[in-house]
Amino acid sequence: MSVRIGTRGSKLALAQTATVCRKLSLLGIDAEQVIMSTQGDTTTGVPLHEIGGQGVFVRALDDAILTGTIDCAVHSMKDIPAFRPSGLFTAAILKRDSPADYFACTGSPDTARVIGTSSTRRKAQLLRYNPEVIIRDLRGNVDTRIRKMASGEYDAIMLAEAGLTRLGISLQGVRFSPDTFVPAPNQGTIAVVSRADPSLMEELSILDHPQTRTDVAIERGVMEQLGGGCFTPLGIYCRDGHLIAEVLSLDGSRTERIETDIKSIEQAREQGRQLHARARDLIEDAYTKLGIKK
Repeated sequence: MSVRIGTRGSKLALAQTATVCRKLSLLGIDAEQVIMSTQGDTTTGVPLHEIGGQGVFVRALDDAILTGTIDCAVHSMKDIPAFRPSGLFTAAILKRDSPADYFACTGSPDTARVIGTSSTRRKAQLLRYNPEVIIRDLRGNVDTRIRKMASGEYDAIMLAEAGLTRLGISLQGVRFSPDTFVPAPNQGTIAVVSRADPSLMEELSILDHPQTRTDVAIERGVMEQLGGGCFTPLGIYCRDGHLIAEVLSLDGSRTERIETDIKSIEQAREQGRQLHARARDLIEDAYTKLGIKK
């Protein structure tokens, strides 16, 4: 059986899909890449929250799975929204790579003043530690971001360390610990989403890493209760059942945070409900200031 795997056309998306194809090939399963464009790839001149958040990278591939154009799709799992269309299933979650953010810079990290990122979370976390920095929106693929930094538009840029590793890119800078600079939920994780076909799901499930699946499920359980998507600055990270989650104000001046050990998804959801109650005003303020309608 040949599996048709949908992917975005960026270098990172192709590298991630190549990893999945290589793993399937070692298991004797043929795979065919189908490159597709998404709204997130074609609309790069505005912040993500203005075009619908991280889900814009996923919708076209979801539709292609549901119509039968492709059998499955490979995603950075942090791009997958909390609530999913019926008929889709996360058939495999690969072993997690680094969940950390990487602060790439042209000079000393301590002297960087103009920093590029389109993430409200990264912006708030940077401002929390240094309110004097200037944050400017930066979108585009990894090469584009690096080129803009090299040209002098930014002193530093924020990237996911896992993406750099997958692309074999080494940059001057510093890795931020996920314990203190809490990453986006599911950051560093590759997921394979398929239609709910038992034989296809069984075939792809061979790639699944159980501990990673448990950790990212805990993160998503908290995320579902918090809501906010990429609109609210929030970080959620779980490693071997140890959960850290935080919600920040847009300017980084206030943080609500939890840190605890989790043994079940229901416990994760309860922690998410408690954090939501404490951070309700921060979440509502983010929607108001960004002009997002609930």
